[in-house]
This record gives sequence, C-alpha cells and structure tokens, in this order.
Amino acid sequence: MSQVEVPRGRTCSRRLRSVALLTGGVLALPTLSACTAGDDGASARPPAQDIAAAGRGSLADGGTVRWAVDSVPVTLNAFQADADATTGRIASAVLPALFTMDERGRPARNPDFLESAEVVEREPQQVVLYKLNQQAVWSDGREIGAPDFLAQWRALSGKESAYWTARNAGYERIERIERGDSDLEVKVTFAKPYADWKALFTPLYPKDVTATPAAFNDAARTRLAATAGPFRIGGIDRKAKTTTLVRNPRWWGERAKLESLVLAAVPRAERVAALAAGELDVAEVDRSAADRIAYAAKDAGRGGRPLAHGPGADLAPSAALLSWARANGSDTSAAEAARATRERTAAARAAYAKEQSALKGFRVRRSLEPAYTQLAMNGESGPLADRRVRQAVARAIDRKELAESVLVPLGLPADPPGSHVALAGQPAYKDSSGVLGGLDTEQAQALLADAGWTPGGAVPGKQEEQAAGAEQEKADGQGAGAGQSDKPGGRDASDAAASDEGLYIVGDDDKPAADTRAREAGRADTRVLAPAPAALLQSLAIREQARAVAAGPDASGTTEAKGSGEGVSGAYAPRGTAAPSPAAAGGAVGKDGKPLTLRFVLPSGPGSEALRSVGGRISAMLERIGIRTEITKVADEGYFTDHVASGDYDLALYSWPASAYPATDARPIHAKPRPASDGSLLVEQNYTRVGTDYIDQLFDQAAAELDEDEARDLIRRADARIWAAAGSVPLYQRPDLVAVKSSLANIGAFGFETPRYQDIGYRKDAAPEGAGGAGGATGRETAAG
Repeated sequence: MSQVEVPRGRTCSRRLRSVALLTGGVLALPTLSACTAGDDGASARPPAQDIAAAGRGSLADGGTVRWAVDSVPVTLNAFQADADATTGRIASAVLPALFTMDERGRPARNPDFLESAEVVEREPQQVVLYKLNQQAVWSDGREIGAPDFLAQWRALSGKESAYWTARNAGYERIERIERGDSDLEVKVTFAKPYADWKALFTPLYPKDVTATPAAFNDAARTRLAATAGPFRIGGIDRKAKTTTLVRNPRWWGERAKLESLVLAAVPRAERVAALAAGELDVAEVDRSAADRIAYAAKDAGRGGRPLAHGPGADLAPSAALLSWARANGSDTSAAEAARATRERTAAARAAYAKEQSALKGFRVRRSLEPAYTQLAMNGESGPLADRRVRQAVARAIDRKELAESVLVPLGLPADPPGSHVALAGQPAYKDSSGVLGGLDTEQAQALLADAGWTPGGAVPGKQEEQAAGAEQEKADGQGAGAGQSDKPGGRDASDAAASDEGLYIVGDDDKPAADTRAREAGRADTRVLAPAPAALLQSLAIREQARAVAAGPDASGTTEAKGSGEGVSGAYAPRGTAAPSPAAAGGAVGKDGKPLTLRFVLPSGPGSEALRSVGGRISAMLERIGIRTEITKVADEGYFTDHVASGDYDLALYSWPASAYPATDARPIHAKPRPASDGSLLVEQNYTRVGTDYIDQLFDQAAAELDEDEARDLIRRADARIWAAAGSVPLYQRPDLVAVKSSLANIGAFGFETPRYQDIGYRKDAAPEGAGGAGGATGRETAAG
C-alpha cells in the first residue's frame, strides 16, 4: 500500500533545522475509537510474519533473487543525511549488525558477530564489554576489533565537524574505547549513562571508512573498502538501476543459499508489469497489485475462459452489442472508429491475460509493517496552536473506522495503535490513548466552544450577541457556570498557567486558518513567536490525568473526571461548557465572524489513493463537529519536503517507523522546538511543532536509565503526555504487501524481525526458473568490499 513515510531505520537525534531535513521524507509508493487503556507489551500480540518460512535443509543452493527497491543508493554510508531505505538494506546484508530486531521488536544479540555484550560496570561510570566472535573478519582478511569501534566513535561523536554525519545519538555519550584483555574484547566507557547502548555500532563500518573525513564523506558514498556479511557488493549499475550483492567468500557464518541478490530500482507503478515479465522475483506492492495477483491464482483453473476482470470486463452485454453493431454498420467512419476501439480493447485484454498468466506464479505475503500512519496537526500557528482545538479534532476522529477501511479489505488486523513510541508486541508498548479520550462528538464540540469556536461565531456579529446573552444568563443565575468560579471553568490565572507544564505553542491562538496559508512565503525561516499564554478555562480533567500519569507506573490513564462521578478519562471542556445544540452541530463553527477551516495537504500521485481516501473520511468526521477542511493535493515528490517538513500544512498524513530504542529514536520526533540564534526554529523531526519541556525530560531520563523496567515506565509516561498534547493521532499500523515468487522461502513480509539474508532461497521442490539474470554490465561501478 502506498504511504508517505520518513526514512526507515534509526532517526536523527542531532538538532537540525527543518529546512535542513528536506531528505527526511520519502514517498514509499506508499472519534478516537474507545481504546482500552492499559494494554502493554506483555499482553499485546505483534503481527505475525508471512515469509514462507522453511528450514535451510529444504532449500536449494544457488540462484538469484531480483528484489524491487525504490532507488539506486546515492550513498553507501548509512550515517549520511541522504542515506535511504536501499542504503539500509545493503548495509544489513554486507556489514556487521551487533544487535538486530527479533519478532517482537526487541534488540537481539547477533551471534555471527558477538559472543556476548553486557554492562559490566554501572558506577562510577557505565562500562560495556563486547566479546567478538573469534571468526569475525572483514572481507580483506583483517579481524574486526577495537580499531573499528574507535574510528566509528570518533567519526560520529560530533566532536569533529569535518565529518558530515546525519545522526550521532549515543556516540556523544562515550568517553573512551579501548582493547579488552584480548583482541576480541572491546571495552566502551560512557561519560553519561546510556540505556540504548545496544543501538550503537550497527551497522559497523571498517576503520578504512571512518578513520578520515575524506573516506567518510566521499569515498564511502560509492565504494566500501571492506565488508563483513553473508553478502558483499558485486557492483552498482546506475544505467540498469541495479545493485548486485554476491556471496562473501570470507563469511564465517552459515553460507548464503543464494548466489546473488539483485536490488533493482523499479517504480511502484511498474512493478506488476516487471513481475509478469520475469524481471522481478520480489516486490512490495499496493492493494491493486495484490488484488491482481490474487485474481491470477484464482483464474488458474478457468480453463482458458475469458477473465471476469481487466480491460473491457465491465462492459455490459448491451454495450458490447452496440459496439459490434457500430463496427459492422453502414456508417463507414463510425464503423472504422468502432473497429479501432474494439481492436485496442482486444489487444489490451490479450496483454492483460498474458500478464495474469505469469502472475499466477506469485503469492502476496502480507503482514503489518513496523510503522504507523498518523494524522499530524501543525501547532505552530492558527487554530491548531490551541491545544483544545487539537484535542477536539482528535476526539472527532473514529480511528477504528479508519483502520478498518485500510486493513480489513487486506485481511489484516485493524486495531489502532495506542502509543506514539512503540507498536503492539514491543516491550515499551502501552495503550495510553485513554488519556486523550475516545470518539465523542459532543465533547469535541464542547472543547471547540471552550476555545471560542461556536456555530454563531462564523457569522459576523452573531458571536457578540451570544456572548451578551450568556452574560445575562449568568447575571440571572441561570447560566451553566453560575456560582462555579472555583470549578474548572473559573480557576485563576496561576492555576491555568500551571496546567500548561511547558506546552510549546508558537503563534497567536486567535489567528484564523487562512493566515496559515501565508506560511509559504519565506518558509525557510520558521517563524518563532513568544510562547502563548496558558489557555484559559483549560480542562481540569486532563490536568488530573496528566498528574496521575506522572505519579508513577500505577497510573492507568483512566483517572476520574473531577466532579463527574464517573471514571471516564479523556480531554474534556470545563464543567459548564455546553456543546452546541444538535440543530447547530451541522453548521460550521467560527470565531470573530470567521469559520474554522483547516488546510489538509495530501499527495496527489497515482500510488497515494489510500491516503487520499483516509483524508476524505477524516474531513467528513471533522465536518460533523463544524470544522471545515480545504484539501490541497500536491505532487508526491514535494509532499514531505515542501509541505510537512517545512510546516506548510494544518493537517497531514505520514508515517513513522517503529524502533527498538524509543528513548533515542522517539525523542527527536516529539522534542520541544527551540529557537535558533538566527530566528529560525529548530524542530528536529517534530513536524507538528508541538512539544513540552516535561516530555523532553522524560525521554532524557529514560535514555540515561539502565534499569530496563524503569526506563520502560518513563517512556510510557512520556507517551501519555504526547497523547495529552494532541499534536498527532496514530491511526493504523501500515500494511506490508510483498509479491514473492511461489518457489522462494524465508522472504516476504518480515514484520519486526530483521531479515536473515543468508536464509533466503529457492525450495528444492521448486527449481528457480530463470534465476540467473543479474542485469547488464554497462555503466557498472565497482563497489566491491
């Protein structure tokens, strides 16, 4: 399925300006439903793999697999800013990975490289001792050892600006690296404790790549001096758009079953044709392609009868008869045109039938990808700078309906994610969505009313009349909030200020949505205004929930709304704030004579139909509470870089990958934006521009906490605060649909688990037909290692 996503793999923790993160978005052609808060990593089940698993003994030796990717890598250095998913796939097949991800999204020691790795000292400093596999060597014959660790640390520590690095998370905490008792031991001493130390040195590059800025910045973009994996790089053919990996003769582990693995850059729209033409063996596909492959399998037993789908299949008998009549009629010109049309249709049917015949040799492996799609709300300025408006949007969204619309037709589970920092099955996962609350149209309308957005507010002069009427009711003692000045709706300014707890809101709450469209001009310098004052009349309920969550691991996120008499969690308007009447609910809400209108930016490409469908459903849900949306469709190529990363949107849909290291990788996604000395805004990867000091503190504490249970609790508490801030709403875990030749095993939809490239192969009972092709030699660059 087509989605918009940020780069796969580890995220950048270095503070980068939003304008410098234009490589951060990749187009991978690609209500809150009442959730039960409290589900955690121990009880939630991860999605099952679908890779046609088979033992190595049942696989043939040899053959080539041609695997579709999105690009020819512009760099082979995974630590550079323009490294992409293809760079990561190559690195995982040819370079050391000390820890990989298991089926539950947990870091797992890789025995091919490590005999052991553990924290051997905590006081006065954290010390990690790595014991390397004694057989582990680089492809040039040199042992993998401390010099490689030392060179990579120096390159990524951030202390030498000559190295062009995109991320250095964790490396800046290291104080020194030294040889242990033998050449196979590496001792790493940390200046500051680092809980995610297992994330370091994966991938590990040879010292030849990291020892000098010239080798790191330039040479490693096109060539690796040495590698150490089941495969090595055979060559990169930029004309044929292929990267060929071949068996590594110095590999000490289980020998790769395949002789070669060809990564072919094929656009998503062309993959079905490439599969049918025998040019690909494996390809991630969208729903329409998956449907075609499913039809091909069903049609295998039709005995040559015409297909019930494809070009012309929907032509009604009457229309077919009319076409025949015109082709054989007395009107010469009309008959000629009709015959030409019929010939084109017949040719298209024949080509389609030929492709379908070839596609019956494939199966679609399907699972849930370790990534989720979210609705992002830009809190920099305009109506969404007000947390109450963001909470209202979130409470108007039926996440379950959206997840089901995407996943149920694919036969996949459709449970909306309950966390921003982990996915179901991972240890850090806990459903904290109850902190914000479930689908509740009435409460969403009440939150809007509390923020000053009412049905009458869209009509000039109407809001003043309503306000005057409300004041008269209060004077008469009949208003809903009469006599309740000490309740949530009437707390004093100091109490209101305390409720914000560092919530970062840039801009003027009262700026209309139309003003947000003026951001396009001069967007390179993200405007920074003083933090907005605490929102008046903020919900006491949400403050009490946040305090309960911060109190400790026993906080469930389902605290009782004060004075309600019910144990219902979620974002609520202050007591006494009435929702608009049902009669008024269908109209647009507004303030100062201007309707509440949000600009919803979506990609326009042919592979983004699913995102646009989800966007349309969201627009309809928001209309029910009086929020209008203006859907703006933009080119796929610039969707992320020109709009999401630069902040040129009110609402947007994009995806984040899951991580085994949320304390490190989730922090920049939710970090509080900081003003830079030149007046621009440092947002790291927080493209919603919504964050708090307290969320940052919780992430920082988790990153320094060596007790895994304590660190996990801090991560979950941070996630609860992220839900309360309502900068983004996780909607559904992304589907992973992979077309795989039926004779292949141990490849497909991997789920969380890192692929074992040496175990991919053809079953002995199914010969790898035509597996020898690996692309031409014209324009080939040597990238051997």
